[in-house]
Amino acid sequence: MEDKRNIPIIEWEHLDKRKFYVFGICMTMMIRVSVYPFTLIRTRLQVQKGKSLYNGTFDAFVKILRTEGTAGLYRGFLVNTFTLISGQCYVTTYELTRKYVSRYNNNNAVKSLVAGGSASLVAQSITVPIDVVSQHLMMQRKGESMGRFKVQNQDGKRMLVFGQTKDIIVQIFKADGFRGFYRGYVASLLTYIPNSAVWWPFYHFYADRHNHHII
Repeated sequence: MEDKRNIPIIEWEHLDKRKFYVFGICMTMMIRVSVYPFTLIRTRLQVQKGKSLYNGTFDAFVKILRTEGTAGLYRGFLVNTFTLISGQCYVTTYELTRKYVSRYNNNNAVKSLVAGGSASLVAQSITVPIDVVSQHLMMQRKGESMGRFKVQNQDGKRMLVFGQTKDIIVQIFKADGFRGFYRGYVASLLTYIPNSAVWWPFYHFYADRHNHHII
């Protein structure tokens, strides 16, 4: 039986803002908790020289768990959760930009092209500095570091999570200045802006064609 349902285009004014932000953050957090250990393992595998530490994903998982405990698989996680802000800013920017562009052009493809690119620009401007700090924290192995910076333990005591974060931030700033927090920023923009700017118009193009076809 042929499906005759339309694909609705949900605009900003249609959203229940409270539910949108609460459910959006909760769902994203659940996903982050489940995939973060593999993000950390991937980062370490990419940085290590050859197979000097780990022979692969499973080997890295077992060794990290054995030597650093469960906490080792979540190094930098609390800092990384601040990127949840960028996800909400992405959707908010996208919807508000679509609304603004609609004053001048009501074509869905044009609105989505401009809004998608703008949303990625805002999201990456927030995400990149957080990623830089969290990735350096991922590199902190027990008693040593795989990266450029190493957390300095004071008097042999274990630093609190955000104490480690502060230490890494200070080291990055001293070594590279403010620009150090935006390493890879241009590459991120060149990756995400075109992707977002093209994906959304195709979605609306498909939705418009589908809805027109079943009328």
